[in-house]
Amino acid sequence: MMEFLNFLKRYLTIIYVVFAFCSALFLGALKGLLVGPIAGVILIVGNSGVILGLFPAHVALALYTLIKTKRIDGSLKLGFLLGLPILLGLWLGLGLLGSVLVGVGYGFFTPWVSAFEAFRVNGEGRKFLHCIVVLIKTTQQDGTWGTIKGSCTVVRDFADICYHSYPLYLKELRDNHGDKEPHTIRLVEVPSCIAIGIMALIVEIPLYTIIAVIKSPYMLFKGWQRLLEDLVSREGPFLETACVPVAGLVILLWPLVVVGSVLLAIFSSFFVALYGSVVAYQERSFRRGVAYVIAMVSEFDEYTNDWLYLREGSVIPKPRYRKKKAPRSGEISVGASNAGGKVSSDPSEAPAMLVPTLGPSRSVREAIQEVKMVQIWEDLMKSCEMRGKELVDANIITPADLNDWLRAKTSIQGTVVGLGLPSYTFLQNLLNSIKAGCAGFLLSGGVEVNHMNRPKDRLLDWFFHPVMVLKEQIRVISLSEGEVRYLEKSILFGGDVARMDAWDNGSVVPEDALKNAQIQAISRRLLGMTRSITKFPTYRRRFRQVVKALISYSLEKEGSSKTHSTLSRASIEIVQSEV
Repeated sequence: MMEFLNFLKRYLTIIYVVFAFCSALFLGALKGLLVGPIAGVILIVGNSGVILGLFPAHVALALYTLIKTKRIDGSLKLGFLLGLPILLGLWLGLGLLGSVLVGVGYGFFTPWVSAFEAFRVNGEGRKFLHCIVVLIKTTQQDGTWGTIKGSCTVVRDFADICYHSYPLYLKELRDNHGDKEPHTIRLVEVPSCIAIGIMALIVEIPLYTIIAVIKSPYMLFKGWQRLLEDLVSREGPFLETACVPVAGLVILLWPLVVVGSVLLAIFSSFFVALYGSVVAYQERSFRRGVAYVIAMVSEFDEYTNDWLYLREGSVIPKPRYRKKKAPRSGEISVGASNAGGKVSSDPSEAPAMLVPTLGPSRSVREAIQEVKMVQIWEDLMKSCEMRGKELVDANIITPADLNDWLRAKTSIQGTVVGLGLPSYTFLQNLLNSIKAGCAGFLLSGGVEVNHMNRPKDRLLDWFFHPVMVLKEQIRVISLSEGEVRYLEKSILFGGDVARMDAWDNGSVVPEDALKNAQIQAISRRLLGMTRSITKFPTYRRRFRQVVKALISYSLEKEGSSKTHSTLSRASIEIVQSEV
């Protein structure tokens, strides 16, 4: 009897999965056709408008920065000026093309995927009804209104990058660092580098294209084989029944992944080829530049063979293009991820190729255990709001400070709020991590981010190790309570002596000159990390919401005409309309 019940349960589960997949496929396609054109037009018109509207300002800023900066010498400036029209043309062409591709892809596929996600609600018997209700009501959780709203958010974040982050990068490049030698270039080697670059473009792009196209059928069938094996063994994305419809969509769309990988290989070959000029310049050898051109084709062929479980090695010779010892076969740097291999950390090696993996997928439970980048981002903003309210209560951050940041043109103008508050919050998290004895970084929600569960994100890699080093430095110097308070003031006010003296938080200036220098170094390093974070996509939009929340909190806390007169009329209108 039990065997019959188990068979019946398994049979009903299969029927439900097939029914759910077909229903989600049809409803998702319908929602994509209804919503996709609207969201796509918003993205294409919005991003293209930002690119074209700011293009004259970007050109003027680039020229001004090249002329003004002292980080590069005159000969290198001349080289950049000659190549600037090409770079700006590539930015204009690729930016407009990317806007079209992102608009079409996001507008159509987001509602389609969200239709499959609708089947992951609790209660299997109501999933199809839920998706139909979602289609009628067009709620933002299931890909209709949410897709349109998300497209507006993407345009806004892209505009923030172009309008705020780009000028900040150029401003840092213009800053004069007298303690650093300006970068220079050996003009006598420029002709050979140009020749290598042209030769590499002629060789790499066609051969990468041929290799990728020839091996694409293997990738198609190998990918389907891996997904079907996971489906039969109930591993990876097929571990949970609720995820099977979504995984079915992956099987259906795998040919698009193959096409995307081929296009990505062709696109990457352009930059791999141009890197040949760098190799020829670094090695001061035309012959080694030619060797690099041949070796990159061989390594790409070898890597794709390993990745698709084909024959080992490559029939193309792989000459050594570096004077030092060449990396071993399993440690080449062409692949960002290699099955069973290692990734070379040598920055002088060729750029990494970006391709998906055909290795066994991680289970859903394993993926859930990993801390997500969005989780860290949200925790940072919640911590900023919490610490900001504490400082508003203590009258350390005033409504005028919040208003100054809202009216500022860049993310770090209004230094106390734009740079001091997130740096102060970051410091508190580091101090809490040290007090708790954590090996990693402790979030405000009690979740520890360490080397085991941190997001596998290239963006986070740039900061995680320096943050751990900074945390260890703070722990080693053993600051007293008064010295910690002094560090807090130094970070929050960024060296504003008048405001530091006005805040009596029990701080003690170290008498030891070495300890004082260590505190100032930690302060500068932490402020520098925060300044880099302020340029990230989505940061300005999210932090703006934090500032608006603090203004609303200040209005509720004070509730007097004095507060209303301190805030500008424009700030009040912004808060009332968006909070």
